[in-house]
Amino acid sequence: MKKPVCQPVLLSAVLAILLNGCTGAKVSENSKTPPETRNVRTSADVVKLNYSGVALPAGAAVELPVPISIAPGYHVNANPATFAYLIATEVTADKSEGLTFGKPIYPTAAKRKFQFAEEPLAVYEGEVQVKLPLQSAANAAKGKRMLSLHLRIQACDEEKCFPPDTISATPFVDLK
Repeated sequence: MKKPVCQPVLLSAVLAILLNGCTGAKVSENSKTPPETRNVRTSADVVKLNYSGVALPAGAAVELPVPISIAPGYHVNANPATFAYLIATEVTADKSEGLTFGKPIYPTAAKRKFQFAEEPLAVYEGEVQVKLPLQSAANAAKGKRMLSLHLRIQACDEEKCFPPDTISATPFVDLK
């Protein structure tokens, strides 16, 4: 009985090495689709609200930075959105004793043309930062306190949009 010249297991291993460049990465059915796309169910799967905190003296005002991270290959609608029916990115904050929040200052949008829209849309991509004006009362209690911030977004890729989400974060304010 003759042994086969090429073992099927060996052939598939060689093909995997050639196709993957010895990286060990999996070959997907559609190499143009980022691997994370297949697992995206909602907008929160590709958008993160990065938060930290700020220190300020009682009676002072600051612009609280609200950094937003959008995964590569995705975007969210700017504020204001291009059309009324689109869900604009929106930052809100719950009331906190001794603190007053102003109207958020949204970054300048990029204009992009997508397959699903006839006109270019105003969007945010990558790393963006919203500034939330914050004023502390002169008689506000000193010390650290947690804020409750909310980011309402709808993420899309080049072909479709995902269900909108509200992402919450709790940065701190240290009143001196």
